Amino acid sequence: MLLLSVFISVLIPNALAGNFYRDFDVTWGDRRARIRNGGQILTLSLDKASGSGIRSKNEYLFGRIDMQIKLVPGNSAGTVTSYYFSSEGATHDEIDFEFLGNLSGQPYTLHTNVYSQGKGSREQQFHLWFDPTRNFHTYSIIWNFRKIIFLVDNNAIRVFNNLESIGVPFPKSQPMRIYSSIWNADDWATRGGLIKTDWTKAPFTALYRNFIANACVRSSRFCRYKFANYSLDAKARNKLRWVQKKFMIYNYCTDFKRFPQGLPPECKRSRFL
Repeated sequence: MLLLSVFISVLIPNALAGNFYRDFDVTWGDRRARIRNGGQILTLSLDKASGSGIRSKNEYLFGRIDMQIKLVPGNSAGTVTSYYFSSEGATHDEIDFEFLGNLSGQPYTLHTNVYSQGKGSREQQFHLWFDPTRNFHTYSIIWNFRKIIFLVDNNAIRVFNNLESIGVPFPKSQPMRIYSSIWNADDWATRGGLIKTDWTKAPFTALYRNFIANACVRSSRFCRYKFANYSLDAKARNKLRWVQKKFMIYNYCTDFKRFPQGLPPECKRSRFL
């Protein structure tokens, strides 16, 4: 597996290793959200009565966030496990990883999206090239005022560039908290809602560890420039193209039925990647 260029490792040494007790609050689900091993492990569970979720105590504006996740094994159809950034309010910004459950033996779908000023509809979906339920894998977001990079095991799978110059909103001014949750979405999550959650398999549990935030807490001019100049080298760009060619199953930038009046302006390939 090809790795991103050295810019990725530059961020890591200064990052503060996370502790779920210190860094997060349980926001819903009662005892379905459990922090163990002195704050090193988090489990989020879903049963027929409720899911569960957490929210970071800090708000961040630019940086890199890493989280290792082991997803729900077996028949997880109808469930969604999420890990995302979001601000608050009607004009909120948001950067999403959502993992859509599956029947046993079928691949998970990784759903990504970007919201700016309350507007999303910029989805890309992927089938992962490994079983995300057998081991922990690292899911990362690098965010600066020029671009957002989605990474899986340090491999870029998506880049969303700041193209405000052509009228595309970009999240760059609202600090965001980090959220993770698991919930029932069997009206749409698996094959468009055709496969429902099998509650005899509950509880459905996802595990989290090794949260690392090398990011600016709220707003800082220094951090705006500290995280500004990261880019992908040639190998990383080739890997990005390989992932998108082999494993992307939905791209809003090719959905002409959804946009009969014309694709969004960022969808020209030279701009999109």
